[in-house]
Amino acid sequence: MRQIVKTDQAPAAIGPYSQAVISGDWVICSGQVALDPKTGRLVEGDVAAQAEQALDNLMAVLEAAGSGAGQVVRCTVYLVEMNDFAAVNAVYARYFAEDPPARACVAVSALPAGARVEIDAMALRSGR
Repeated sequence: MRQIVKTDQAPAAIGPYSQAVISGDWVICSGQVALDPKTGRLVEGDVAAQAEQALDNLMAVLEAAGSGAGQVVRCTVYLVEMNDFAAVNAVYARYFAEDPPARACVAVSALPAGARVEIDAMALRSGR
């Protein structure tokens, strides 16, 4: 059984996918880039600003699914430039300050909407 998660507190999907899907105790979140949920445009600023918006978007999706940062089990961070690793890591550490989830970080050739960073997650639902 699956339940589709949709919230206007994060950008609408820009393709044929859901913001997240709940299956049993799991919340599987699609990747989030730094699109402003109100305008649908990429936020201005450096990669740190983009990482912050991407993580804000991810947290909004998790909250809509009945989860949150403390229930995240695994993330994947996608970077267009591996040189951005330290800047993104500094922002990421603020969102997952205690007992951070498992994580992978990979370099990619490009991301949707010209983004420099994308982050996805798998989480448990709160209270389960």
